[in-house]
Amino acid sequence: MSTNAFDPGLPDELPEGWPEIETLARLANEFFSAKPGETVPDAHTPASPEPANFDLNGDVPLGRSAPSPVALPGASELQALIDAIPFSPFAPPAAAPGTPASTGPSFYFMEQAGPGPVTPPPGAATPQASLHGFSGPFDVASIRRDFPILEERVNGRQLVWLDNAATTQKPRLVIDRLKYFYEHENSNIHRAAHELAARATDAYESARDKVRGFLNAGSSKEIVFVRGATEAINLVAQSWGRQHVGKDDEIIVSTLEHHANIVPWQQLATEKGAKLRVIPVDDSGQLLLDEYGKLLNSKTKLVAFTQVSNALGTITPAKQIIEAAHSAGAKVLLDGAQSVSHMAVNVQDLNPDWFVFSGHKVFGPTGIGVLYGKEALLSETQPWQGGGNMIQDVTFERTIYQPAPNKFEAGTGNIADAVGLGAAIDYVQSIGLDRISEYEHQLLLYATRFLQEIPGLRLIGTAKEKAGVLSFVVDGYRTEDIGSALNREGIAVRSGHHCAQPILRRFGVESSVRPSLALYNTCADIDALISALLRITSQRAFATQRT
Repeated sequence: MSTNAFDPGLPDELPEGWPEIETLARLANEFFSAKPGETVPDAHTPASPEPANFDLNGDVPLGRSAPSPVALPGASELQALIDAIPFSPFAPPAAAPGTPASTGPSFYFMEQAGPGPVTPPPGAATPQASLHGFSGPFDVASIRRDFPILEERVNGRQLVWLDNAATTQKPRLVIDRLKYFYEHENSNIHRAAHELAARATDAYESARDKVRGFLNAGSSKEIVFVRGATEAINLVAQSWGRQHVGKDDEIIVSTLEHHANIVPWQQLATEKGAKLRVIPVDDSGQLLLDEYGKLLNSKTKLVAFTQVSNALGTITPAKQIIEAAHSAGAKVLLDGAQSVSHMAVNVQDLNPDWFVFSGHKVFGPTGIGVLYGKEALLSETQPWQGGGNMIQDVTFERTIYQPAPNKFEAGTGNIADAVGLGAAIDYVQSIGLDRISEYEHQLLLYATRFLQEIPGLRLIGTAKEKAGVLSFVVDGYRTEDIGSALNREGIAVRSGHHCAQPILRRFGVESSVRPSLALYNTCADIDALISALLRITSQRAFATQRT
């Protein structure tokens, strides 16, 4: 082994005294099978008690007592597997409690046909999937079987996918639904007087209504399909923003923001002569609400902020921030790109004026996203782009636009991937976002406990309220070298600035290593990560000993 430079290859053995992967697996089993309040062993000094580590939840001292038991991987028994049940892509979606019943799509060429779903063609294979109706412990083993890519091997190792904040993997249900669309429904939507157009239109508008239910929006008219959260934010900036933001007006964003929720507002502010104000964060990565309150004034036109930080995992107090903004007379855009796969979102309760997310972050296809906007607000806003599908009538003297949401969907939309997003929503809702959130939180506690024990590792972002994002740096190692070394072990993480340079610079770094969790990750995935990191950080100690 070289003594002069970091070698991204990993030694075959750990230094004496470090826990082997079998030890970590045993600890995982003990940690999650212990009764509440029962002490559990430490990885390195099992016979000696040690001070409680930082607790992300605020109520369970890590390394000291176990949380309420959850049937995570490593438990002695798993629940019986849920049998696959048929899923019909044509079945009308269930309405969310308290929301008006959908009247179904209305087609220009089928006014006589009514809103009912189109019957699939004779002999067509209907997509099948595991739609889980959980009542017992969270069965991650069954869930993992729904994701074919998790069987992939990378560099001769079983894939460990810990890059979920960048994109999530897709369940068989979504893959099969896309295949079914292209084999049996593929057509442009609306206005065509033939069968496939009717099928495609039904599938597309059904997906819109599934998104409505997923967000608990008041109407499908409030759901606009876009390419992703980035396009949704730009749409608001270039339509409503250009209409309503003027010279010396103020737009507030937070230090936590992804570049996609900074750059469009910078561009608008430069164009209009407005000012960009920034909510600071404390040393844990949580927003300073007192400072936020000082920024709000009569000039504030818009507050745009994230519900979950993509770089740190911080969960912001969204409802409180929104209420304060509205009290000051400002509109609010809430970025949900990192929240929708981890927690239930109820836009009628949160009450943002706009909410945005990307389909590929919630187990759906890439290239499809959603802008939710309050119906009255969308109705009074002029469209950003012009073209087909968004017009009622065009002459050379004037154009009459379709009502929302159609007036914001110029041109041929991403029809198939909207349908795929609808299938992803079906899948997530069949498991339950509350159950997903609880499971991922336990994984976060487990991973945090062991990451803190790695020599020289510094966690970036330790807010009390966090989603499953674990950013860190290691003294003496470049983040890209850590990422490369983990890749050699089949472990996928993100290394870089995560399109969130301001928040990383707030913590004095230009980049970080970012493992991020999803519903199909396990304690075994965390064990593999910890074991690899211990081997990586041990190399320098080996080199020092040999010199």
